[in-house]
Amino acid sequence: MRLETDVLGVRFQNPVLLAAGTCGFGMELQDVIDLEALGGFVTKSVTMEPRTGNPAPRVTEFGGGMLNSIGLANPGLEGTKRDKLPWIRDNIHRAQVLVSIAGHTIEEYFRLIEGLDGEDGFLGFEVNLSCPNDAKRGSAPFALDPEAVSEILSGCRARTERPVVAKLAPNDPDLGNTVRVATEAGADALTLVNTVPGILLHARDGTPELGAGQGGMSGPALRPVGLRAVGIASAATVLPIVGVGGVFAPTDAVAYARAGASLVEIGTASFAAPRAAEKVVRGLSSWGRPSDRWDDLRAPPE
Repeated sequence: MRLETDVLGVRFQNPVLLAAGTCGFGMELQDVIDLEALGGFVTKSVTMEPRTGNPAPRVTEFGGGMLNSIGLANPGLEGTKRDKLPWIRDNIHRAQVLVSIAGHTIEEYFRLIEGLDGEDGFLGFEVNLSCPNDAKRGSAPFALDPEAVSEILSGCRARTERPVVAKLAPNDPDLGNTVRVATEAGADALTLVNTVPGILLHARDGTPELGAGQGGMSGPALRPVGLRAVGIASAATVLPIVGVGGVFAPTDAVAYARAGASLVEIGTASFAAPRAAEKVVRGLSSWGRPSDRWDDLRAPPE
């Protein structure tokens, strides 16, 4: 299969990216995976201030995947500019890079865009509106408030000419409307989905398995949720969609394309097998006939 695809005004050599929060800033995986063999990756979410994250334990597993409550641990805006982006600029040339940003106030998103926009080495921003375990925020994610979605995305759009990708929530009761709001506010693409809020309890005493209590559920159990969300979004917008949730094999990526995704992100699979994304790329290359194209898999608009 021919995997090149044009999205966000550039060519991706293949549609497979590493999801935010699963690959650090790339340099953490340089000795484990060939990042330049991928379509790209999304960095850890950057916040204004450095964050150490939520209390341990931060990750636990169950039969359908895993639950995490990392809490957006990251070096902050200045640390990212000083220690992370220069490495990306100097070492990543073929893979496309999106920098994820997250704030616990609307104004912080704007300050992050302004602080990062002048740096080199990345294509655009993935605006994380939907993290379910940001203890710093302490309330529902912005993605569940259409007015906040509009204000954040329109403000980000006014502050950069780079692509702005909005990462929305899987548990949105009116996702189609939120997609339309994000489109009208100036987003260039949408990422669907983030993790689903959940909790796991110890049978012996009923205490949470995670130090922060609840966390975000990911892995194979998230795939049906992600596919449904991509289908809803593709019917509500003409924007490119990045599908994420439970992609472990080439057929999972194809399913997201059939639902309407232009690109896919791989997250939890990388924890189980660090080279999973490379294997998905190789599997897609041999999927179908040599003349088949990734772009042709996507569901036609209704």
